[in-house]
Amino acid sequence: MFIQDLKDCKEFTAGDGCTLRELLHPDKEELALRYSLAHAVVAPGQTTRPHRLTTSEVYYIMEGEGVMSINGESRVVTPGQAVYIPPNATQYIRNPGAKDLVFICIVDPAWRKEDEEVW
Repeated sequence: MFIQDLKDCKEFTAGDGCTLRELLHPDKEELALRYSLAHAVVAPGQTTRPHRLTTSEVYYIMEGEGVMSINGESRVVTPGQAVYIPPNATQYIRNPGAKDLVFICIVDPAWRKEDEEVW
């Protein structure tokens, strides 16, 4: 059995500017995974940098409210919603609220720096 506690994961600033903690990644643990799983936070009033991945990604919104933009289309996202981001889609998320926007990111296949382009 493998259990990863968020508080034990190193916090860092991702290339798109959000605060990230990687919970699961096949390159970091000896787990039979195709995907990576991360916990992300966008501070109030902040927007991630536009970026795209060659892989698919899913955001699951846990706290706060955001405005998700994918290929020029923007929609409000709230807790309990999952957002599918197709491969090669230009994406960013904005936090217009007064509290942190918190979400989980699932990237399949697992995130790798060479698969991401950030503006």
